[in-house]
Amino acid sequence: MKKVYIGISFKGRKEKESEVEQIKKVLTEKGFHPMVFVDDYVYVPGKDKEMMDQAVKDISESVLLLVELSEKAIGVGLEVGIAAALNIPVLYVYQEDSEYSKTVGGLSDRVIAYKNDSDLIQKVANYLEETFSS
Repeated sequence: MKKVYIGISFKGRKEKESEVEQIKKVLTEKGFHPMVFVDDYVYVPGKDKEMMDQAVKDISESVLLLVELSEKAIGVGLEVGIAAALNIPVLYVYQEDSEYSKTVGGLSDRVIAYKNDSDLIQKVANYLEETFSS
């Protein structure tokens, strides 16, 4: 199954629970395996190198990096840079009233501003169909 790495700030993860769950649901329905690094990786103090090695490995095994960046986060920016360097497409989604990241936008294959959960899901589903249907 094709893996999609979902990047989101650790700090902002709880407040975006609904959006992440909806993204995971649409990815699964479209035949992808969603992976949320901040949910799956348990950070151990002093193991920074191991954490980033795992992130690079997981990103490199993915067909897409999907980032929810309604709240800017350095770690998510690093994930985007890694994906771009590996030629893995980046889908940047953010809530319309949030601050837009020009650096992430500049490395993304598509940027989606969304109004609410249903708007987000429709736009992500459309992107997946356009990009991965063949």
